[in-house]
Amino acid sequence: MNSLTKLVWTTLITLLIVSCEEKKPDPRMEQSEDFKKVLDAHGDWSKWVDAKAFSFTMFHETNLTQENYFINLHSRKVRIDGQFFQIGFDGEKAWISPNRQAFGGPSVRFYHDFYFYFFSMPYILTDLEATVEKVENRNLNGENYLAFEAKFKQGHHSGPANRYTLLVDTETNQLEWVLYQVTYFGNTNPPLQAMKYEDYRNANGLLFPRLMTGYSVVGDSLERIRSQVSFADVVLTEDELDEELFEMPEKLAVVAN
Repeated sequence: MNSLTKLVWTTLITLLIVSCEEKKPDPRMEQSEDFKKVLDAHGDWSKWVDAKAFSFTMFHETNLTQENYFINLHSRKVRIDGQFFQIGFDGEKAWISPNRQAFGGPSVRFYHDFYFYFFSMPYILTDLEATVEKVENRNLNGENYLAFEAKFKQGHHSGPANRYTLLVDTETNQLEWVLYQVTYFGNTNPPLQAMKYEDYRNANGLLFPRLMTGYSVVGDSLERIRSQVSFADVVLTEDELDEELFEMPEKLAVVAN
């Protein structure tokens, strides 16, 4: 066998081995058929599973302030650049710059992923630490919706609630509401709240709401508007963001709970 023939055979064998190697399916793609219908109604959700970083711009409609979010999805490290502050979570501690007084909310640690969790639904519920179960249909404000109960395993979730109820349009299978109770602050029976999802926009094959409005809820009826935010510049990437982005600055920054 001459050198050319040997090279050809070596190349063919290598290609054969590579082609026979099967890529292991990501377990996050293994969702129930009912929940898959919801995910499918929001686009090619495999792009969320493959993504390593996520960024978007958010506007508070009540006071017209802007915040830019940057998240590494696997580590859940977060950076928020606001008009009057920077907030970060480095995987262990939450911090704020230039000082605690720059943020008027009750908890920096609570806030750092509040809007990230809601804006990322339903995709974030593909996490291995999350379980989603279809339950009996539910009414809200006189409308009937498909309902799903979502929970995260204890110790693997830092979001605003321990449990979420997703209300899904019976015809389109798209998410319209998320009901939740804020358990973060230790209240054993906090009031029920709702987040409304509106005006979906396509971001590279995935649908995200342009507008989210928070309401307080009494029984099966909306009571009053609590907040309203809008979104733009949604980007998912298959490369992680630089780790330095999430580190607390050496000056003009403090650890905050």
